[in-house]
Amino acid sequence: MNIAAPNESTNLSPYLPDDHGLFFIYHFTADGLRTKDPAAARWTWRSYQITNMRARQEIGAEQALPAPVREAFLSPSHGCHIDFEDDWLYGDLPDLRHDFSEARGLTHFRFAFNDTTLIGARKQPLESVDKIRKAVESGSRKFPSPASLIEAVMGQSLDGMSGELDRMGDTLDGIEDRIVCDAWHNERQALVDARRHLVIIHRQMATLTNLFRHLDHSHRDDLPDPINDMATRLSHRARTLHHDGEQLQARTRLLQDELMAKLTEQSNQLLYILSVMTAVLLPMTIISGLFGMNVGGLPLVDTPFGFWVVTAISIVIAGIVYMVVRRLGRV
Repeated sequence: MNIAAPNESTNLSPYLPDDHGLFFIYHFTADGLRTKDPAAARWTWRSYQITNMRARQEIGAEQALPAPVREAFLSPSHGCHIDFEDDWLYGDLPDLRHDFSEARGLTHFRFAFNDTTLIGARKQPLESVDKIRKAVESGSRKFPSPASLIEAVMGQSLDGMSGELDRMGDTLDGIEDRIVCDAWHNERQALVDARRHLVIIHRQMATLTNLFRHLDHSHRDDLPDPINDMATRLSHRARTLHHDGEQLQARTRLLQDELMAKLTEQSNQLLYILSVMTAVLLPMTIISGLFGMNVGGLPLVDTPFGFWVVTAISIVIAGIVYMVVRRLGRV
């Protein structure tokens, strides 16, 4: 069943799907270059919008796809996975949304391929897919097989996540400099945002590492050598990024601990000042309370300088208390 034939004569857009939910269809020769002649093609790449109903119907009716592959494509789940079935490698892997999309962040790229066909599907524009698409159109890179193109897409995705980790490292450098220079008062929210972003990327790297490990353990004897080699290379890169993410997360936790220590120190200083003020003012409060009672027999009531005498006594007592509290604070 050739589901791409109705679209080959139309002007497809890489960002807006046609009536069949198809973004583009590219044919490749044996040497890995794009050709506009389907008869000269060794393999084909089709890209769909997975939320388009026509696209879902056509993928569901694609008899060349094994039933588990079709079910994985049409599943509402957004969890990452990768598996091998009847010579088809298929999966759902993370990628970065394109810069011009509504919100920068991680989304998913679904794919399935064998020796002659690569089918991809996505919801939003993806940065890695778009970079590889531009390389295909310009002829700057050759893709002799679907496996080589998927490796390039995942390589671009890992490069993008590596760039995100580099930017987060620079952000943490700035936060650390300001904390060390005691200009940390506005860094609490920035540190929380940085850690939240790191958790998302680190979680995806951990997922990718586990997925490639599962693929190696479950299908090592079934996978063709090129796919085995591709999975090994991608697994190594994912493990490296996973390790880098762990280091950044550990660094973020240390910065949070240092920031909390400074907040605790500042709170302690404020509490110490309040304690000193309370201790200093306590004698004055007691004396003013005693002399404020409307009872007979109060001393110095008929003395012209009674107010000043009481004030002087209060100040002397407050000074003594202050010196005692300061001495105790230094012990």
